Amino acid sequence: MDMNAVDLGVNLFVALFALADPIGNVPIFAAATLGATAAQRRGISGMIALTMIGFLVFFFVTGLALLEFFGISLAAFRIAGGILLLFLGLDMTRDDFLKAFADVDPTNDPGDVRGYARRRFQRLVVPIAIPLLIGPGAISAVIIQAGEAREIGAAGWAAGLAAIVAVSVVTFACFSVSGLISRLLGEVGMAIVVRVLGLILCALAVQFIIVGLGEATNGFINLAASAPYGEGGH
Repeated sequence: MDMNAVDLGVNLFVALFALADPIGNVPIFAAATLGATAAQRRGISGMIALTMIGFLVFFFVTGLALLEFFGISLAAFRIAGGILLLFLGLDMTRDDFLKAFADVDPTNDPGDVRGYARRRFQRLVVPIAIPLLIGPGAISAVIIQAGEAREIGAAGWAAGLAAIVAVSVVTFACFSVSGLISRLLGEVGMAIVVRVLGLILCALAVQFIIVGLGEATNGFINLAASAPYGEGGH
């Protein structure tokens, strides 16, 4: 059955929301902005959301052309991204992971929203924006849906762009209320959540590597391992 613009937009939104997991990444963002005011959190949240829009739209528009230009297969991209996510997932299980993001600037002025957002963004663009939010899965999703959008036409491109913006807005909203969530969870609760997310991220990274190896080796990896729940499973 042919996909229409609405189907494309909904599918891309659901896929990006699951892959970026803005709700699951709130504890990490909350720990990284501990002590910030609500306005400062909104400032850095806005910069991260704009980064998501910029990168995802870029890959949505360029599609496979960029990978083809550098001679990189989608399988190789999945494997490389999986390795990067695996290292990040292992880091998240360490005791001092959250402390590495702590804002220890003693000169922070609560009224300095723009300056705070710029300093924190430079520190958090990796790994929160990339690759936690904009990882190989999210980039692969927009590249795949770009092919569908090309078949649909202008409405397909518009639906895809709307889905990217919508996910970025949801991420901005989730990160903006991270102060409340951090107070509810407490330091111990956030540490537990982040470690569980680290384990999930490790498993997701291994899955990316398996799928990439399966594509690169033309089915040498068992299909049941690369897609355990079928093509439509998430």
